[in-house]
Amino acid sequence: MNQVIHLPDRSDSQGEKDTVPALPSDALVIIPVRNMVLFPGMVVPISIGRSSSIAAAQYAVKNDQAVGILMQRNPDVETPGADDLSSVGTIASILRYVTTPDGTHHIVCQGQQRFRVTGYLEGFAFTVARIERIAEAAAPDNPEIEARFMRLKERAVEVLQMLPQVPAEMVHAVQGIDTPATLADLVAGYVDIKATEKQEILEEIDLRRRLDRVLDMLVHRIDVLNLSRDIDKRTKASLGQREREFLLREQLKSIQKELGEDASGNAAEIEELRNLIEEAHMPEEVAKQAAKELKRLERMADGSAEYSMVRTYLDWLIEVPWKAPEPDTIDVGQARRVLDADHFDLEKVKKRILEFLAVRKLKPSGHGPILCLVGPPGVGKTSLGQSIARALGRKFVRVSLGGVHDEAEIRGHRRTYVGALPGNIIQALKKAGTRGCVMMLDEIDKLGSGIQGDPSAALLEVLDPEQNNSFRDNYLAVPYDLSQVLFITTANVLDPVPGPLRDRMEVLHLAGYTQEEKREIARRYLVTRQLEDSGLKPEQLAITDDALAAIIRDYTREAGVRNLERQIGAVCRRTAVRIAEGEIQTARVDAPDLVEVLGPAKFENEVALRAGMPGVATGLAWTPVGGDILFIEASRTAGTGRLILTGQLGDVMKESAQAALTLVKSRAATFGLDPATLEKVDVHIHVPAGAIPKDGPSAGVAMFIALASLFMNRPVRSDVAMTGEISLRGLVLPVGGIKEKMLAALAAGIKKVMLPARNRKDLEEVPLPARQQLEFVYLDDIDEAVLAAIDVARDAP
Repeated sequence: MNQVIHLPDRSDSQGEKDTVPALPSDALVIIPVRNMVLFPGMVVPISIGRSSSIAAAQYAVKNDQAVGILMQRNPDVETPGADDLSSVGTIASILRYVTTPDGTHHIVCQGQQRFRVTGYLEGFAFTVARIERIAEAAAPDNPEIEARFMRLKERAVEVLQMLPQVPAEMVHAVQGIDTPATLADLVAGYVDIKATEKQEILEEIDLRRRLDRVLDMLVHRIDVLNLSRDIDKRTKASLGQREREFLLREQLKSIQKELGEDASGNAAEIEELRNLIEEAHMPEEVAKQAAKELKRLERMADGSAEYSMVRTYLDWLIEVPWKAPEPDTIDVGQARRVLDADHFDLEKVKKRILEFLAVRKLKPSGHGPILCLVGPPGVGKTSLGQSIARALGRKFVRVSLGGVHDEAEIRGHRRTYVGALPGNIIQALKKAGTRGCVMMLDEIDKLGSGIQGDPSAALLEVLDPEQNNSFRDNYLAVPYDLSQVLFITTANVLDPVPGPLRDRMEVLHLAGYTQEEKREIARRYLVTRQLEDSGLKPEQLAITDDALAAIIRDYTREAGVRNLERQIGAVCRRTAVRIAEGEIQTARVDAPDLVEVLGPAKFENEVALRAGMPGVATGLAWTPVGGDILFIEASRTAGTGRLILTGQLGDVMKESAQAALTLVKSRAATFGLDPATLEKVDVHIHVPAGAIPKDGPSAGVAMFIALASLFMNRPVRSDVAMTGEISLRGLVLPVGGIKEKMLAALAAGIKKVMLPARNRKDLEEVPLPARQQLEFVYLDDIDEAVLAAIDVARDAP
């Protein structure tokens, strides 16, 4: 490390401080330079920009003193210190100092002698160092030195003759040099090598070793120049109409390869891609395509747009998993435990999943079914897919299909388009990193279609076990085997799913939960999860069963449990605030406490409010988010026999209302009515919640009962709900969504449900606790409905 010497401040006789202290006899003004080396005997211009360097140059010019030129070790350092400068430099005289109009400063220096820094002085506005001059020893009368001197002169002249547009005077000047040291310094100063290599030559004091270094350097440059000439001859022969830029790039690649520097160039990148392709275990057809594209890439300039496109394509081919997955290690018992731990109830679905796993274990090469989980939101469809992946020990990836209306989202874009990418299927497989993953295609019923094609049609090949072993993505343009992927799809309703696509899937229905099931799910899973999300420990908050039942009954009305979890989260967060403020340490939330936390009850027993008067019947409806109760209200006024329908009813529902009125008129005598009077009244049927569109034939029984109650002037029993389609002959026809409708009736406080006799078999899907709480009346014709819903024996009020 160079020594730093501190000088005391000097003052003149008047006590004023000198601007620049006088320099000791062995000191020298230092000008640091970047990426250049000045040799003795050379005359070079130097641009200076640092204020300290400008001050040093001006001081040297003013006092007619020499300067020391030292190269920085690190050119990025703005204010170099002692450790940032080389220890050996060149003493130079400033021949000329120039300031240009733009404010930059230049000095023209002539190198004189080498020097070595022995220490640095402080107290100056610029760098000052104590130095030791290095005298150039006279060349010894040595045959080895003489031979090297002659060889170096020959090589220097050879290099000058190979370079274009070199003046003859320079060749004569080199030939006229008579000292080995001068020749070595001149050649090293003007030849095109790195600044660090020049600094090494400058620091080499021994003349023999210095000559050897410069000779080696010249031999290397001559080889490069000869190679450049050969490349120029070869490329000119095949150049034709190619651009000059391509010639330069070819020269650069060849030079780098000969110098052993191609690791940072295109050749290393091509070799790396070749190795990655070999390691990707691609099928033969795909490997041929990859090799073909790699050859194209080798012939391209790496700055062209097509180079980037081909490189991206090869990256996708490499990163997509081609290797056959490891066989599944299926433990059916463990899978059962995983499903039971993750999900409450859903026995039918769990049973089918375990059957699938058992078959896959006994016959790994078989084609498994494509499972489609259908049910309202919040019943656990997505989490079931995650549990299946966990039971199989596979990776799980999810592809959302909601709102997808472009076929290219499934099959990918062709490579001719700018910004093209593979489809969502291939992208998901890349993310999974294996072909043996569980891929969930979520919200398959939300697919759209437009001018870009039909995505559901593209899924036909993906979800067909007989075809998807050679799925062809438009971007990859090679067959890809999807047969090892376990596809699981989800949907809220099946109606929007096209028939051919639905035919390729095995549908598993997940209906809503009963209140008891919701309470059990909340106790086992939701409360624990929300406590953790809120930062609470189990002992800090206890939510009673009565509170959970009240949340389910009064604050949520859904088939799933998402809103239930949100309400439980609200309770946990409220408690977290109170604990964080130091108000309480623990809390216990019971049903009466919910009003303070969640506000007034959001739902109430509408049956008690709306039933109990003639002309009002309670129907049961199916919606995409579960079952619901539906009130049918009928009224009559003097008129001309018109039928007025309100409540935003669909065409099918309007037809059911017309059929119900016709059926009532045809049975007027049975109800003790005068048919003539029916022609003198207008009948108005209204279904409340008019902002919600309603349609379907299953309200036919409810509409008939509402009209019969109106004209008989007898109320419908308030604890009875009904569903079923009617015909003009009075038959009650079967409908769908029985499980969802029964759960909605139970949640609304209904005790008796009337349903078509042909729907008796569908009650097997209704949970046993729900069936035990309801009384069922099976209807074959409409007369049975009147007897069950209206007390005809009672006199009219």
